[in-house]
Amino acid sequence: MIPFRDNIPSRTVPYVTVALILVNTVVFFQELLLGRHLNAFIQVYGIVPFRWVESVFSLDPAALPNLVTLLTSMFLHGGWLHLIGNMWYLWIFGDNVEDYLGHIPYLGFYLICGLLGNLVHVLFNWSSMVPSIGASGAIAGVLGAYLLLFPGARVLTLIPLLIFWPVIELPAVILLGFWFVEQFLSGFSSFAMTPQAGGGVAWFAHIGGFIAGMLLIARAKGARRRRSYSG
Repeated sequence: MIPFRDNIPSRTVPYVTVALILVNTVVFFQELLLGRHLNAFIQVYGIVPFRWVESVFSLDPAALPNLVTLLTSMFLHGGWLHLIGNMWYLWIFGDNVEDYLGHIPYLGFYLICGLLGNLVHVLFNWSSMVPSIGASGAIAGVLGAYLLLFPGARVLTLIPLLIFWPVIELPAVILLGFWFVEQFLSGFSSFAMTPQAGGGVAWFAHIGGFIAGMLLIARAKGARRRRSYSG
């Protein structure tokens, strides 16, 4: 399913969402300029689960830069479709979450969701030497937050059904709930596949980021309610 737009207007300009889209796009163009050196670049700045776990338990200071890949991998993408798909979802759903949290808290929220999503990916793929890249974990956190904040929002969505491709309005709870179930089923079924068969998709980064986003926004909503009661 491909969302086009939602019906929740943002009250503020989504500066952080726009900035994140620009940063990811600029970094992607930098990747394109690397040519034959791109694979080596991704090996250094993408997150390789086995190498990351090894670095955590290493006493060698030279291994510490590997830990930073939990962050750097969030700004790399593997192709035009990967980049456009991620940024499209961020554009549609990020502005409302940013509107709710405020600009700076939203940036922190985005980064934390991405870090936690990547960490979940590492934990479920700790022996893998395949580098993982992409903002999907962070954006999944935005989707999880949106689901809790605006479950009744209507999202204009394209639904590919063989020769029929209807465009209908779906409640956010249906669209994003279906998205999460798809990630969950794909993630656990990927244990029966080789990385090549599974397409190298970091399903557990999506799952971890989504759950992290829900938990963090639930905490933010609880804190906001407590402030309103005390005030």
